[in-house]
Amino acid sequence: MRHLAYAGMLVFCLLGTLPLDRWFGLGVLRQGRRLSLTLLLAAGPFLVWDLLATHAGHWWFDPAQTLPMRVLGVPWEEVGFFVVIPVAAVLTHAAVGEVVGRRRARRASR
Repeated sequence: MRHLAYAGMLVFCLLGTLPLDRWFGLGVLRQGRRLSLTLLLAAGPFLVWDLLATHAGHWWFDPAQTLPMRVLGVPWEEVGFFVVIPVAAVLTHAAVGEVVGRRRARRASR
């Protein structure tokens, strides 16, 4: 079961944040170009860094805690991390902004 821990954490993050887009009517997931640029800028450098550091032997990923699928030697979950976490962060940021905006609007209308 330990090999599912990393993937499970990513699923948990998605389950907690993907609904925010619909609940608050954010439209983040419909902004494909903007979201892709965000992912490229967030994931790109860190994925390259991960690849270089892993191949240089600076660190490794415990096979007992990851799925066997690899992308250039990096676990599939690590690649997923660089997609899931930025998406979760953007959704959370947008949702918090929406809540704060609604509260300010309510206070201003009083």
